[in-house]
Parts: sequence; structure tokens; C-alpha cells
Amino acid sequence: MDWQSLNVSLQLAVWTTVILFPVSVYLSRALAWRQFAGKSVIEALVALPLVLPPTVLGFYLLIMLGGDSVVGQFYEQIIGQPLVFSFEGILIASLIFNLPFAVQPLQRSFESISGDLREASWCSGLSAWQTFWRIELPLAWPGALSSIVLTFAHTLGEFGVVLMVGGNIPGETKTLAINIYDRVQAFDDSTAATMSAFLLIFSFIAIVVVQGLGSRAGKWR
Repeated sequence: MDWQSLNVSLQLAVWTTVILFPVSVYLSRALAWRQFAGKSVIEALVALPLVLPPTVLGFYLLIMLGGDSVVGQFYEQIIGQPLVFSFEGILIASLIFNLPFAVQPLQRSFESISGDLREASWCSGLSAWQTFWRIELPLAWPGALSSIVLTFAHTLGEFGVVLMVGGNIPGETKTLAINIYDRVQAFDDSTAATMSAFLLIFSFIAIVVVQGLGSRAGKWR
């Protein structure tokens, strides 16, 4: 096991999950309950990373974050180093790539909550914020946990987008998935097998947890 690449992958997964969760809560609630112009377009944009090849998404992110872009130039002027081929660059790429995995489970959970229940809580004197914390979020907890688990697990296995935006820099952008590819290229099958087994077991556990949460949520409701 390459502990350095595992550490990069874990840091990327943790930061992606922590940043995306509050964003996905706000966005999923808006998509679940509000009707506004362009809603279908936003839903399509959120789901786009599911069907878009990672290399294509990585290519456009490379252009958007590169030194010739406004974002890339602004970042380099402030921080003093390029945004691409850095941990911050692959974090931005990971946030975009994992958006549907964070939003969609929560959106389904919020959609299953009756509007009458929310209105009843308002009539009982609870504010919108109190209703969210005491009624909505507890009822949406299976979707919230699914969102967290899927985002974390999917980030650990990212390859194409991370490679395009971050390259292959040890200790900085070289994740576990990229290291597996390198080990296979170097004919180091034993190390590649160990790291692959870790990702396989972790992914299997994540799927079991998500399916279990979905089943329990249905029975609970």
C-alpha cells in the first residue's frame, strides 16, 4: 500500500464531502420544493458529470482553471502558484465531478417529505429555520447519509478528472487510483492488487450502506 497516495485520496475525499454537503443541502431543497424558470436546466447541469466522460470534464476544467483563464490568473496572482497541477485544483475538479452524487440522494429525500407537514410546523409557530432543523433534516437523514457516503467513496476512486487537472505529482495530486495505474504500467501487480482490493472493499461497503439506508428509510416512513 502506498500510504502517501492514500493520504492524498483521503484528504481529497474529506474536503470534498465537507464542502459539498452544505451546498448540496441548499441546492437539493431548492430543486425539491421550488418551481422557478430554468429549473430543468439546473437539474441537467447537476446531473451532467454522471454521463460526461471524466476526460472531457477534465479537459474543460483544465482550460477554465489554467494559467490563461481569468480564474487561473487571479488565483496565481493571489497565491503565487498555478491552480492546475495542485491539490486545490483537483479539489475544485472533485467538487464539480461529485455534485450529482451529493445532491440527488438528498433531493429524493426532501421530495418525499409532505408539504402539509412543513405547513403544519409553520402553523405551530416554528420558523423556517426551526422547521428545517427539527422536521426536514431528521426526515431526510437517510438521503443525507447516502449523500455523504457516496461522495466520499466516489472521490476515493476518481481517476480521469484528477489526472487531467492535477497530473501525477507525488504527495500533492497523486491519488490512490492514479497510483494503481502507475503500478500496473510498471508491472508491479502485487502492489496494484493490494490498493485495488482496498478500493473494492470500501466501495462494496459504501453500496451496502446506501442500500441499507434506502431500505430502512422506506420502512420508517
